[in-house]
Amino acid sequence: MKQIAVYGAGSWGTALAVLMAKAGHPISLIGRNQEEIRQMNERRENLRYLPGVVLPQPLEPTTDISRCNADLLILSVPSHAVRSTARLIRPYLRKETLIVNTAKGLEEGTEKRLSEVLKEELPDYPIVVLSGPSHAEEVGRDMPTTVVVASDNLEASEKVQELMMTPKFRVYTNPDLIGVELGGALKNVIALCTGIAEGLGFGDNTKAALMTRGLAEIARLGVAMGGNPLTFAGLSGVGDLIVTCTSLHSRNRRAGVALGQGKSLEKVLEEVGMVVEGVKTTKVAYAMSREQKISMPIIEQAYHVLFEGSDPKVAVSNLMMRGKRHELEEVAQIALAQRAYEN
Repeated sequence: MKQIAVYGAGSWGTALAVLMAKAGHPISLIGRNQEEIRQMNERRENLRYLPGVVLPQPLEPTTDISRCNADLLILSVPSHAVRSTARLIRPYLRKETLIVNTAKGLEEGTEKRLSEVLKEELPDYPIVVLSGPSHAEEVGRDMPTTVVVASDNLEASEKVQELMMTPKFRVYTNPDLIGVELGGALKNVIALCTGIAEGLGFGDNTKAALMTRGLAEIARLGVAMGGNPLTFAGLSGVGDLIVTCTSLHSRNRRAGVALGQGKSLEKVLEEVGMVVEGVKTTKVAYAMSREQKISMPIIEQAYHVLFEGSDPKVAVSNLMMRGKRHELEEVAQIALAQRAYEN
């Protein structure tokens, strides 16, 4: 058994803490809200973020940040808080602590992937990223789930795989850190768009088109940034895209539905009550596509809707009336990129 800590007592942090506690590991779930932590200890349930899921006894909710001094520390905070959290926990880490980041996003302002942010703030520690199609509501209830861990340190990835794998939680490794992170971040934007389409009253045809062409955009940017094209056909690519675009648990999808129904972005974020990662990621991804001169029409229209007040119906029309293209041209380009990546 290893000493494990989760920093961030939201829904995903709680679900992962429950998962690891059921596997027999002593685990600390570290939160900042004293009243919520008190209630979790008394009720053995995270009423705000994961109601109905019992917290097993090996799991200890706490506000004691010194518990970050663990063999394995799982960071489960929003993407915009990753840098500040790293600075906060740095004095409490032990030399051998292995860091796993679960946030999916890009840092606004720097356009850095979150592993890059963590390497800047915690340069002496191995950083592993966990991604893939996984909702806290289902993991917390022992529903079979598969995820992927990625790192530029294979030994670190394999240690995390060994520690986190259970009969209900299957963990794969992938050496493509860039592709795994970009797939996990950008799928949130496409989920917002499929939600908007649903809110406008469009059907499965429209959503399938957005998911398929959205994946093409994700792969296009991912390859340009150095990712392996095949990664986007895996768990952190098409897998995470499917679940985020279709699930009732998806905050990004729910936010998109409300936007499509005519609500303002401010009102939508207030009603969701939790971080909608796709909003900030849209702004960063749009900037990256322009800098890299990569065609990402869905991302572009999402940016216009979210930050320039464009009518979603006009955005859909703009996408449908683009110039004629041959689908296999893009498939061929990705195949060539795969050969170049392998060489």
